[in-house]
Amino acid sequence: MQGLGIQARDHATFQVLTEDVIKSSEIEGENLNADKVRSSLARRLGLDIGALAPADRHVDGVVDMVLDATQNYNKPLTKKRLFSWHAALFPTGYSGLNKIRVANWRDDAHGAMQVVSGPLHRQKVHYQAPPAAWVNAEMTDFLNWFKEDKHDDAALKAGIAHLWFVTIHPFDDGNGRIARAVSDMALARAENSSQRFYSMSAQIQLERKTYYDMLEKTQKGTLDISNWLDWFLSCMLRAIEGAEHTLRQLLYKSEFWQRWAGTPMNERQIKLLNRLLDGFQGKLSTSKWASIGKCSADTALRDIQELIQHGILERISAGRSTAYAIKSEPGYPTPPRHLKAT
Repeated sequence: MQGLGIQARDHATFQVLTEDVIKSSEIEGENLNADKVRSSLARRLGLDIGALAPADRHVDGVVDMVLDATQNYNKPLTKKRLFSWHAALFPTGYSGLNKIRVANWRDDAHGAMQVVSGPLHRQKVHYQAPPAAWVNAEMTDFLNWFKEDKHDDAALKAGIAHLWFVTIHPFDDGNGRIARAVSDMALARAENSSQRFYSMSAQIQLERKTYYDMLEKTQKGTLDISNWLDWFLSCMLRAIEGAEHTLRQLLYKSEFWQRWAGTPMNERQIKLLNRLLDGFQGKLSTSKWASIGKCSADTALRDIQELIQHGILERISAGRSTAYAIKSEPGYPTPPRHLKAT
C-alpha cells in the first residue's frame, strides 16, 4: 500500500471505512443505504466521489462514530465520548419503535438486559448482562484499563476490549456496534495509523453465526477467554488476507489510468470511470450515467459511445436493460471480479 501513493491509500481507507459502517450495522440486522454511507464519508473526509446522496442523520451518526474511533484513536476513551457515540447512533431517541435511554447507561426499568432470539412465546436467552446497578462501576474499571499502557499485546487488547464491553452491555441498544468501534480504535492504536486497509466488521459479518456462538460460549463459560481470543485473532488474520482484494482493485485502477492516460476524455467520463473502478453498485446504464454526471440522457449516451469506440467500455446487455462495463482485453490486467462483464 505504501508504494501506491497518498491518493490511492486515501481511497483504500475510504472503501474500507464504507465497508466498516455498512457491515457493522448488517451484523445487527440493519441495512444502510450504501450511497448514503459513501456520501456521508466523502463529505467528512473531503473526497470527491461525484454526485452525493442526500444527507441522512442516522447514517451520519454511524459514520461519525466510526470516524471518531479510527481517526482520533489517540484521544482518551471516556464516558462522555461513549455517550456521544450512543447519541449519534440514536438521534431520535428511539431504537425502532422503542424509546431508549440515549447517552446514558441502561437502567433495566423494563427488566434484566437479555440477548434473546426466537418468537415471543418461545424465546431463547443467549445472555443476561450484569444488573444495571453495576454498570457505572464496571465501565469505570473498563475505561481505566483501556487507557492504561502496561505494554499489553495491542491485538489481544483489542479482542479483550471487544468482549469486555459487549459483556457489560452498558446501553439499552447499540452495544455491538460500539464494541466493534472500541475494538477498531484499539487496533488503530496498535498500528499507530488512522488509515484502514482491512475491515474487521466485514469479516465478522461473514462469520456472523460463529461470532455470536463464540460470544455466547465465552459469556456462559469460565473466566478463561483463550478460545475467544484465538477466534478473534484468526478472524483478524482472515480480514487482513481479504484486504488483498482492495489492493488488487487499487493496482488495477492505477494500471488502468496509466494505460489510458493519452486518451482524450471529458470530466464526466473520468468521474464515471472512477465510480466504476471504485466499486459501482449494480449495473451502469445510460440513465444512471445521466444522473451521476448531471447531464441529459443523450449526452450520457454520447459519452458512453465514445468510450466504447476507444475500447474502454463494452455493452453487456441490450434492450430495455442495456448496461455497460469496463472492457477486458487479452494482454492487459484482468478487471477485479466486480468490474467484469456478467
